This record gives sequence, C-alpha cells and structure tokens, in this order.
Amino acid sequence: VRSHCVKEIHHVTEQDNSPLSDAERANRHGAGCDPAKRNQIMVGAKRAFMERGFDAAGVNDICQIAGISKSTLYVYFDSKEDLFEAIIEQERDRLFLGMAEILQSGDTPEKVLFQFGTKIAEIICSPEVVQAQRIIIGIADRMPELGARFFSGGAMRAQVDLTNYLKRKVATGHLAISDIPLAAAQFIELSIAPLWKPRLFGKMSTLPSDHDIEISVSSAVAMFAAAYGNGTT
Repeated sequence: VRSHCVKEIHHVTEQDNSPLSDAERANRHGAGCDPAKRNQIMVGAKRAFMERGFDAAGVNDICQIAGISKSTLYVYFDSKEDLFEAIIEQERDRLFLGMAEILQSGDTPEKVLFQFGTKIAEIICSPEVVQAQRIIIGIADRMPELGARFFSGGAMRAQVDLTNYLKRKVATGHLAISDIPLAAAQFIELSIAPLWKPRLFGKMSTLPSDHDIEISVSSAVAMFAAAYGNGTT
C-alpha cells in the first residue's frame, strides 16, 4: 500500500508558480496519503505562519521547521496558499466543534443565544483566530479571494447556522424577526462588540476573562430579546 501511495514526482522549486492542471493536482494529492506526514507539515507551517506571518514565512522556512523536503511538501499541497488554507480549515473545525449542538438544544432562545454568544466570543478572541485574522487582513488587498474564503468559512458559517436557528424559532412563534439574516449578524456583533477589536489591535493583550465575556454576551441577549422577543422566550 505504501509503495502505491508514494509516487515519484518532479522537483518543484519555491519560484515555480505555474498553475497545476487537474491531472497534476490529482496525482500530487493522490501521492500524499500519509495522514501523519500531512499533519507534520501542517504543524510546522502553522508555527512558521504564526511566528513570521504569511509573507515572511517562505516555503524553505516551512520545510525546515517541519523537517521535510520541498518536494515532499508539494506532494501534499499545491502551494503556500493551499497549505495556509488547510491549516485555517483544520483550526476552524476544531474551534467550532460543538457549535451545532448548542443550536439544537431545547432550552429557551435566551439560554441558547447566551451559550452560542459565549462560544463565539471565546473563538473570536482566541490567540489562534486573532493571529489568523491579522494575517488575512495583511494580505487581503493582494489576495482578496483568500480573504473572502476565510470570511465565508468562519464568520459566515456561524451567521448561517444562527440564521437557521432563528428561522426555526420565528416559525414556532418564540421570536418575531422580519430580517433574520440581519438579526443573526447583529447578535454576533453585539456579543463580541467590547472584546474583539481590542484583541485584534493589541489593546487587550490577554484573553478576556469569563466575567467580561459573560457581561458582553448577557447584554447582547438582553438587547436582542428587547428587539425581537414577543414575550414567550
């Protein structure tokens, strides 16, 4: 099996930015079927990106930190951008673990929203997410498509999940909302309003305390209920 997975590939230099054909991409990713090796590359790349930023972390740096050759990296990933996106996706899946269960709870909307807002605040203010956001902002002008995918997979993912929850609660008469996607976006922003920007811009150098998050999210829930509740929450 191992001999089937490990295929011979041509050497790719760091300066080789030519686009891959679908066949080349399939061959490379077909070769990279060792989960442990893939994880080794991603761990090393994450360290490089977090320490040096996206632009400063070159492929050679990533390979040195990960303890691999450049040709091995290109068996598993098409480019530095591809590798960065894979790391973001992996971290996002880890951080969002359990979010769906919160929105499936049978508790009152106020309790569910408090739990959801708390989880969102913890994620958004975490060191990993703050650093990733800073990296994305720094390269958004040159690679807007990367920024768009980052936003769609993170902020929009949470907003869509909350929108679907609110639709169910409107349908059952627990809430009265005319523009549900807008209300979902408003609640998320309210939950993190006093916490996120201070973290992003370095004004708040440490994680907000549980008490600070509780105050922020409780206020968001109260404002949301005042605007959209119908007395049955």
